[in-house]
Amino acid sequence: MKRLGFVGIIIDDRDKSAGIVNTVLSEHSELILARTGLPNAKMNTSIITLVIDATTDELGVLTGKLGNIPGVSVKSGLAKK
Repeated sequence: MKRLGFVGIIIDDRDKSAGIVNTVLSEHSELILARTGLPNAKMNTSIITLVIDATTDELGVLTGKLGNIPGVSVKSGLAKK
């Protein structure tokens, strides 16, 4: 059963990891309802927040792929219903 949820992504090295993150997000674009990105050019970091509509399995695949990218931290949650 699909539920609303969020994914928070912190990218520690934009130059190295942002392209890979964007590729993964494009592969799972059918799950993403909204996306907000806040780049910090001075520190070469970014924060991306997603609103998603996904099953627990779909969320696990997405966050697993993102979490395996070096320099990327991911936190997520789904609504109870």
